[in-house]
Amino acid sequence: MNLATVEIKAFVPARDFVKSKEFYACIGFEIPWSSEDLAYVRNGDTSFLLQKFHIAEHTANFMMHLLVICVDDWYQHILDSGVVGKFGVRIEPPQDRPWGLRDFPLVDPSGVLWRIGQSIASAD
Repeated sequence: MNLATVEIKAFVPARDFVKSKEFYACIGFEIPWSSEDLAYVRNGDTSFLLQKFHIAEHTANFMMHLLVICVDDWYQHILDSGVVGKFGVRIEPPQDRPWGLRDFPLVDPSGVLWRIGQSIASAD
């Protein structure tokens, strides 16, 4: 019996599907495939499925975590991309967390909370 897995993907909700695809493209994700209501979104070896689906209560409680090599570079890249002004998204500066991550929150145009971070030595 082989129970090995290959990957897991989240279905990320989008209130405005076209706007959300544009947002993710602006911050460096590729969209190699898209239909009227589903898009395959990736950056390197990480990916998710963006769906044309929005229930406010669901989206408000939806969170994604993206682990990166250099969180400060990602933070600057997102600021430089202009998405904060263009899409009216929220972002906060990176901070070291006691659980061994340096991360920052980014809220996408639909209200999905992303925590983008890198591993750091914990203070144990």
